[in-house]
Amino acid sequence: MTRSVEQLAVDTIRALSMDAVQQANSGHPGMPLGMADIGVVLWTQFLQVDPGDPTWPDRDRFVLSNGHGSMLLYSLLHLAGFPLSMDDLKAFRQWGSPTAGHPERHPGLGIETTTGPLGQGLATAVGLAAAEAHLRAVFGPDLVDHRTFVFAGDGCLMEGISSEAASLAGHLALGRLIVLYDDNRISIEGPTSLAFTEDVAGRFAAFGWQTLTADGHDRAAVAAAIGEAVADESRPSLIACRTHIAYGAPTKQGSAESHGSPLGEDEIAGAKEAMGWPAGRRFEVDPAVRAFFAAAMARGAAARRSWEERRDRRFAADPEGAALWRQYWEPGRAEVGPVPGFEAGKALATRAASGKVINALAGPLPGLVGGSADLAPSNNTLIAGSPDFQKGSPEGRNFRFGVREHAMGAMVNGLSIHGGLRGYGATFMVFSDYLRPALRLAALMEAPSIFVLTHDSVLLGEDGPTHQPIEHLAALRAIPNLWVVRPADAGETAEAWELALNRVDGPTALVLSRQNLPVLDRAGKEGGVHRGGYVLRDGADAVLVATGSEVSLALGAADVLAAEGRSLRVVSLPCWEAFFAQDEAYRLSVLGEGLPRASLEAGSTFGWERLTGAGGLNLGIDRFGASAPAERLAVEFGLTPEAVAARLRAWLG
Repeated sequence: MTRSVEQLAVDTIRALSMDAVQQANSGHPGMPLGMADIGVVLWTQFLQVDPGDPTWPDRDRFVLSNGHGSMLLYSLLHLAGFPLSMDDLKAFRQWGSPTAGHPERHPGLGIETTTGPLGQGLATAVGLAAAEAHLRAVFGPDLVDHRTFVFAGDGCLMEGISSEAASLAGHLALGRLIVLYDDNRISIEGPTSLAFTEDVAGRFAAFGWQTLTADGHDRAAVAAAIGEAVADESRPSLIACRTHIAYGAPTKQGSAESHGSPLGEDEIAGAKEAMGWPAGRRFEVDPAVRAFFAAAMARGAAARRSWEERRDRRFAADPEGAALWRQYWEPGRAEVGPVPGFEAGKALATRAASGKVINALAGPLPGLVGGSADLAPSNNTLIAGSPDFQKGSPEGRNFRFGVREHAMGAMVNGLSIHGGLRGYGATFMVFSDYLRPALRLAALMEAPSIFVLTHDSVLLGEDGPTHQPIEHLAALRAIPNLWVVRPADAGETAEAWELALNRVDGPTALVLSRQNLPVLDRAGKEGGVHRGGYVLRDGADAVLVATGSEVSLALGAADVLAAEGRSLRVVSLPCWEAFFAQDEAYRLSVLGEGLPRASLEAGSTFGWERLTGAGGLNLGIDRFGASAPAERLAVEFGLTPEAVAARLRAWLG
């Protein structure tokens, strides 16, 4: 019986996936075999992408949330003509290869986002879809007219983040978001019935989604379901595709054994024989399959050319619109400039200063969008004069994430990697624990996401130890490529926002105070935040390095010691990462050569020995907080000028 070229394409993906996993002796072959039919239908009939210009703004976004099945994505990208070679497939999971065990963001290769931790991809895709909806409302469908397609598995839907994100996507009616669910009913431990028996379609219907079903191995049925989802733009769509994991494997189809281990040579031989694949053929692609995919990709290339023509015609007739597009897609360097109320001698919480800075930036940076996890009045994140981003007002810039920190973090990543927007999300510092998976992925992806974390120490007061961060600064600083910025006053807060917005190779966490802090006289010291640390007050006997609210406390302690004839250098160190990126000469100019070093921070002292050395003094809080007014807490935890001076006096002898 003659196979259709479509069937040959499906079989090719299955063969490439089996070969690559077997050669690496590592990987997850079951999902690519089970979803190959769905992948071919989506990529050849619906998805609009162009391998000749992988990053054109109006391309469809494809997210493989069940990233363990990465060989499905790599096979599709290779066959579609993206710059992913056969040698790359052969080097699956090897050092230096772009075909990592789980997809790692590389838009130039067609990999839109990093996935692997289950549910993160789906939640990031909600952010991508929200970005499309916002930009579509601003510029119209002739410039913004793409969809976000997601493959997700049982594990993605078990993770709580998927419920948070899907709930918000339904509320926002993100009708150009389509999720194809690999309903194979198998997880690592065995059948999903061991732990997962809910009505998934019913759950998503309750979220406000259109829910559809299809036999995942019936390509006509899959195409019909995708077509129905595409036609309904009033709500997001979930298509539950009933599949068999490791479809076609003679003894391992439908078995948990095929989830995360190579099938073995005998099983592969049996699978290939059953699908009519010549014995001994490995890593081969029939020219007819390449032509089949090339024809499908030509559709995307034509769509891209048509988009460029529409853009050029519109911008020729509308120079202001062209300038606005550039403001979104090609923003220049962010500069805050003078902000009213930031005069030295006044007092202002850095969270309040941040709110003023956001609104100062909102005009020149129209692509700045974001919001809070139901804490906007406390986080000070609202953009004045802008409506909320809702299903009836997608042009709004204020996102109401609700009490959904997990989803908010991933959605902010989606907003930030989509292009055209800079996304921020906010919550209390202590709840950065709920953001951590998304923070880590943002750092891994080099996504320029911004996270506003307020109520940064025990001095938030009566809410007590459940809400008072202790270990959180140390935990955040432990994430590679995440820059953690804790400004000392309103002026440093403005510079912190500049630092975050001008950083394009990774995320930034802005750590801000609840309590008022004195606005420091930083005349002649502007720009210090950009270098991570700088000298606020010179001295010759010792150096005291502080961050955030403790900088003004350090200055107070220096005054106490000065009355005794001791000369204390005070250094503000708002960002470790930026400081340690400076050359050694600059670091020594700040810390001094031969000066004894002490640190002061209202949190865990863990990690400060990196800066103060073996003989240094690290002042902080290495226990949980307590519920009391901030003034009493400052006394009890030794966070007064007199108490800090006493500790320094004893240390210096």
